[in-house]
Amino acid sequence: MTWIDWLIVVFPMMIVMYIGMRTRRYVKSVADFLAAGRVAGRYVVAVASGEAGMGLISAVAMFELYYNSGFAISFWSQLSIPIGLLIVLTGFAIYRYRESRAMTMGQFFEIRYSKSFRIFAAILQSISGIINYALFPAVGARFLVYFLDLPTHVAFLGMSWPTFGLLMAGFLSLAVIIVCMGGQITIMTTDCVLGILSYPLYMVVVIAIILMFPWFDQMAPSLMDRPVGESMLDPYDIHNLRDFNLFFVLVGIMGSVYSRMSWAGTSGYNAAAATPHEQKMGTILGTWRAGFSTLMIILLAVAAYTYMHHAAYGDQAAATDIHLSWKALNDIQPQSDYASGIEVTQALVDERVTALDAKDTQLYNTIYDQMLVPVALRDLLPMGVTGIFCALMIFLMLSTDTTYMHSWGSIIVQDLILPFRKKPFAPRQQLWLLRTCITGVAIFAFFFSMYFGQVTYILMFFALTGSIWLGGAGAVILGGLYWKKGTTAGAWAAMMTGSGLAVCGFLGQQYWADWIYPMLAQSTTALQWVTWGVEGISSPFEPIIKWRITPEAFPINGQEVYFLTMVLSITAYVVVSLLTLRENYNLDRMLHRGKYRRESDRAPGQPLPARPPRSLRGALKVLLGIDDQFTRGDKFLSWSVLIYTLGWSFGSWLVVLIWSTVSPWPLAWWANWFLLTNIIVASAIGVVSTVWFFIGGIWDLNRMFKRLAVEERDILDDGRVLGHVNADDLGGIVETDLPRE
Repeated sequence: MTWIDWLIVVFPMMIVMYIGMRTRRYVKSVADFLAAGRVAGRYVVAVASGEAGMGLISAVAMFELYYNSGFAISFWSQLSIPIGLLIVLTGFAIYRYRESRAMTMGQFFEIRYSKSFRIFAAILQSISGIINYALFPAVGARFLVYFLDLPTHVAFLGMSWPTFGLLMAGFLSLAVIIVCMGGQITIMTTDCVLGILSYPLYMVVVIAIILMFPWFDQMAPSLMDRPVGESMLDPYDIHNLRDFNLFFVLVGIMGSVYSRMSWAGTSGYNAAAATPHEQKMGTILGTWRAGFSTLMIILLAVAAYTYMHHAAYGDQAAATDIHLSWKALNDIQPQSDYASGIEVTQALVDERVTALDAKDTQLYNTIYDQMLVPVALRDLLPMGVTGIFCALMIFLMLSTDTTYMHSWGSIIVQDLILPFRKKPFAPRQQLWLLRTCITGVAIFAFFFSMYFGQVTYILMFFALTGSIWLGGAGAVILGGLYWKKGTTAGAWAAMMTGSGLAVCGFLGQQYWADWIYPMLAQSTTALQWVTWGVEGISSPFEPIIKWRITPEAFPINGQEVYFLTMVLSITAYVVVSLLTLRENYNLDRMLHRGKYRRESDRAPGQPLPARPPRSLRGALKVLLGIDDQFTRGDKFLSWSVLIYTLGWSFGSWLVVLIWSTVSPWPLAWWANWFLLTNIIVASAIGVVSTVWFFIGGIWDLNRMFKRLAVEERDILDDGRVLGHVNADDLGGIVETDLPRE
């Protein structure tokens, strides 16, 4: 990193911090801190949530995915296009959730089910979410240590301290300051500004990689040179992939529907739009938002793979590999000779790796896999581009840290503490408590990241820890929003089933090598029975699922555990709800429809929604999610998404699927196909979206502050639920419609 690179990193951060400090004056209520006063426009929602949703750890996870599996797996993910289109255009789940006016998922649960279920769900949600998030600081800080080539340990006060721990403390402290200044208002503002600044920077990195690594001369030949069954280009030749395989994609598609709105890591964004319609339009805009960001991540992973495998970079790649291996060894077991200036050779590295015990070997492999792409990028990116990439990663790290701290801290206060209060908090007390719990989440994340040894891929860790909550939450949330026959007993059954199975999977992953397998191995009969059971169950699904009993790793990966939790939780919710149903639930009251409608949830001058006519035109309107709130521009946006997605993305994919099935394509054709779709077309969209969202984001951010300046605050809008009704709704609900406890 030169001084130019450091200037590129520091200057934007100073701008963001200044803007963040200016937002503090707008926080005047609990709703401001939790949901930005519910005044955000579609562009702010789209840009800010996109920046928060990516995250540095997500970038590293995608590096792992594309470095190990290339483009071949992504071909099958196109199966999700029609499903994703319907979800986006209709505002599936998110529109109804915004109609409920809940600021957290727990508040929705008390409205729909019961206070006790809200508390139980909040416990599960907090455990799953905080553990899931607590890995973020470690990956982010370690990324900076390896990318900037910092020493793994530093001496201070006569002791050796891990550098990534000091970096974690610094960035977590900065994130806490940002969140506590103004809650969701500050978070949305800083994330939106970071997103706006990032768009042109993504484009610069993409152009640099395309110029440095010619596709036909270097990238494509490197991707073609793979063993049979592990192709990075041919989607029909991936049967030997274990983790990132076809089953991984299929479960991801199922989970995208089932877990819609389940993950509360961005709960502040889910409730922040000015109206339900704006919330939906922000989601539709998200179709075009990614632009160069996803393309940059993919290209960087492929560039790193090319650098490490192409003959033109043989000597440099060997030196990078030795340097990374030696650094990872020092990261795990610092010894005096690591910094003594001795000549490091591959033989010495192999000797030290062989000497590691089983647990340290797993940790070494995990660190090596995660940091391989960052270290390769450090060695290949030119001056200026290095600073831009580093700045982008810090942007992503901070945006995710602030968003997740806010979400999990808010859930603890709103869904664990608030329901026990008979007397409501004063706004000032509640805001103080929110800031305290957010700080507590940061402290927990620091110590968890310091001492937890991750031994699996990041995406598998996400699936495993997330399924503690997501496994049962999808059935409970979608059933609560759309099915009037769903009952509280059904919600309990689904959540207990999903979380119980996920906890078993998590414990299996962590203790298999050290405790579970050795215990089974002591009894030959027990090991034979387990081996027969696991392999016997998996055999009908070959080659999609391959469960094998080995001493090193738990046979069922995180994605497979997630799949099992979804299937069993849905079954439990439906069966128990039908068995315990007494009367249908009043969805109109919860969603503020009909006589329960609130004028503030519709833009001025917009008519009441009308039922679409029973015709082909009406059916098409339903498909597009078009109602009477759509302006001419909204309709154009929805039609553009439909035409591009079905006409190009899915239409061309379907043609290629049929063609390559009937007449198998040579590998070179697949290389050309991915060049066209993943690079050329994506670059064209990126150019348009960069200009579009840069202008739209600035305009909409200014509009949000104008709304905040004149918005009337309701002191009752603090997340409390009274008699299954939001506290601030009591004045507008017909008394006879209030449920009896």
